[in-house]
Amino acid sequence: MEVVAKKRFGQNFLKDRVVLEKIIQSMPKTDNIVVEIGPGLGDLTQKLLEHKDVIAFEIDKDLCRHLQQKFAQEISSGRLKLICGDVIDHWKQHLVEQDYDLVANLPYYVATNIVLKALSDERCKNILVMLQKEVADKFSAKPGAKEFSSLAVLAQSVGEVKRAIIVKPSSFSPPPKVDSAVLAIQKHTNLDDKDFMEFLKIAFKQPRKILMKNLSQHYPKEKLATIFSQLGLASNIRPHEASTSIYHQLYKRLKEKIDGEIAANTTTTAAPATKPTNSTKQ
Repeated sequence: MEVVAKKRFGQNFLKDRVVLEKIIQSMPKTDNIVVEIGPGLGDLTQKLLEHKDVIAFEIDKDLCRHLQQKFAQEISSGRLKLICGDVIDHWKQHLVEQDYDLVANLPYYVATNIVLKALSDERCKNILVMLQKEVADKFSAKPGAKEFSSLAVLAQSVGEVKRAIIVKPSSFSPPPKVDSAVLAIQKHTNLDDKDFMEFLKIAFKQPRKILMKNLSQHYPKEKLATIFSQLGLASNIRPHEASTSIYHQLYKRLKEKIDGEIAANTTTTAAPATKPTNSTKQ
């Protein structure tokens, strides 16, 4: 059956055999099952199945039917588990109930969300995904680079991050309008602090403004000035110039100061206990 790429699903099918082989060579050396999101026509799936069992999630019903026919034997033997539907609907606390490595050519429109979910999923141990080069740069950039963003802080808080392969549009059918890149993340821990993620959104809200100005929209400026001084940070440092460890220290100290003041205010403003009296005139 002929399958046509659908724009609404961001489908660009990876056909370049050299790139497919490079992805396989970059796979983490583990015993974990592989999860593939958006297998498309199944070219990467075919390669993955030569090395590992695979659980694949495909949102497109037409592609699901194509994959069911193409991999009928692998599905029957249990080597491939194909789940038809939106992966986000299936992603609760864990995507699957066993340790897994995510290896996939992700649709651009959901790539960032999927990587963030994988960073938070304790069952996900490694991430090797193709996505838009610009987004891969935001996850893998080092402090000081203009691309350094909250995504880089989050990824580097979780593990080792690198941009593995750059892929030109001609490797896809139909070709996208931009370059792609393979992002590799070896996880050592998981994202589990939503407050820290919100803190980073504030810090990078206007990335070309100074960091203190961004943070002062939410935190008292005098507290920020004290903490910046304690950490030896210049008052005019910009968000992309601070390291991942600095962001963790800033967040921790702000949280300690604010939590401490809330506790102190709660203690001093609590109404004193009084013994009830019952005096009635006789």
